Amino acid sequence: MNRKYFERDVSQLRTTPFGIYVDQAGYLPHCRKTAVMPFAADTFDVTDEAGSTVLSGSTSHHGFDEASGDDVYLADISALPCGRYRVNAGGKTSAVFDVAEDVYADVLRDTAKAFYYLRCGCRLEERYAGVYRHERCHCGKAQVWSDRSISRDVRGGWHDAGDYGRYVTAGACAAAHLLYAYRLFPDVLGKLSLDIPREDMPDILSETRYELEWLLKMQREDGGAYHKVTTMKHAPFVMPEEDTEQLYLFDVSSFATADLAAVAALAADVYSFDTEFAHRLRTAAERAAAWLDVHGFVGFANPDGCNTGSYGERDDISNRFWAYAELYSLTGEKQYHEKLLGLADDVMLTAFGYGEIGGLGALSYMLCSYDKNEALADKIRSAFAQDAAKLRDISDKSGYGSAMDMGDYHWGSNMTLMKNAMVMAADDIINGSDNKEYVLRQLHVLLGVNALGISYVTGTGEFRCNYPHLRPAFADGIEECIPGMVAGGPNARPADPFAYEVIAPGTPPMKCYADDAASYSLNEITIYWNSPAVFTLAYVQSRCRTI
Repeated sequence: MNRKYFERDVSQLRTTPFGIYVDQAGYLPHCRKTAVMPFAADTFDVTDEAGSTVLSGSTSHHGFDEASGDDVYLADISALPCGRYRVNAGGKTSAVFDVAEDVYADVLRDTAKAFYYLRCGCRLEERYAGVYRHERCHCGKAQVWSDRSISRDVRGGWHDAGDYGRYVTAGACAAAHLLYAYRLFPDVLGKLSLDIPREDMPDILSETRYELEWLLKMQREDGGAYHKVTTMKHAPFVMPEEDTEQLYLFDVSSFATADLAAVAALAADVYSFDTEFAHRLRTAAERAAAWLDVHGFVGFANPDGCNTGSYGERDDISNRFWAYAELYSLTGEKQYHEKLLGLADDVMLTAFGYGEIGGLGALSYMLCSYDKNEALADKIRSAFAQDAAKLRDISDKSGYGSAMDMGDYHWGSNMTLMKNAMVMAADDIINGSDNKEYVLRQLHVLLGVNALGISYVTGTGEFRCNYPHLRPAFADGIEECIPGMVAGGPNARPADPFAYEVIAPGTPPMKCYADDAASYSLNEITIYWNSPAVFTLAYVQSRCRTI
């Protein structure tokens, strides 16, 4: 990688060589396939690898798309059989794409294996990491911030994002997305090979266990969970083993404790085949719940002099709701049922992010084998049905099929894109709705059907992001980025000096992006941006092949 790419010509950062936008991973054979053209064209054709025309037709005029500022024309290429193609119209062409049954297999593997590349506290061996290998990192003991005489071994887990911090709420959210993806789509994730150090379980569970083992280390003896472990300042752009500053365990928060309780209870069920590990998880979940019983809301803010992520939250209602739902689903104990019922009226029941996480509690409750309160069950069904209907309507109005409204283009907008896909997938699971086409559309947007024609997953597509705000990807000296990383995406409210420079005022929201490591508010990666992409890809591989 060019170590001077912080100094690249910014005028080139947002220019695609392709004028027609397609899903650069490709399309499933029996699904609707649409190419998007942000210019007027009456006709189109599709050519194969030999340059022969295999399909031609007339375009349709979608009209003005507000999020992109484009006047959009569409080409229906649904009739294409399996093969490799480009779309051509008006003297312009698309990136190459495939039509195949396994067209998303590579990007699913890459986005799932991305977590392995983010492992902390161990060597990444060449056998598994190839050129992206590195030495052990962050293995020193962490001092407890509030009492420096206490040090703890908290090795392990995943680096959270472009930095080397590890955060309980973010980690619990990402692990839960992966665990639910496995639980709901075992036909896909149960046999997914990630080429990682093997344990006697599916690879996705091996990888997720690496994070869970770290989360267990973050629990204090009284059941509370330390909020995060980081250095005082973000490291410079060095390899992880070169970040040798003192680590600190920052104070317990109630929402970190609730999230640990929730994911531990969920995992205790998923890993029930390993009785010792499942017992440790259940014990941790119950201890965390006991801590919550005697503590109200305990917030978190960085102490003076600390600039690593704070992950503060205004309340812990959705976190507790999720925790009690998972504990009830695991144990069937009445106390947890009563507690979750007491919180349900104040929870966003379709939210799947680290801050508002009630959707995971709702999903847990609907999948629970114990008795349900029918009023709450009906409320959850209605919430998913209504939100999915709103998302379908937004998608239909978008020239690119995106289910994002104008306010959704914020820091980490691709997380919202994939969480919206999760909402529609969950509506299918809970209500038996048919949202497959709409879930696929969100995946198409992520992989190239967007106003910049870029695939937001490193390693996927001819025109793809390659320079994320990710320290090892900058420091390793390798031009091609670690594959499978989901970039943050367009942000209409840029929040770093580079973004201010490159995004002109008035730029349409879907075009507020640049592929450069200098911009954390446009191009960072994060474990809980990758995890909903893995969930969505697993859903598509499991449920969408026969549309």
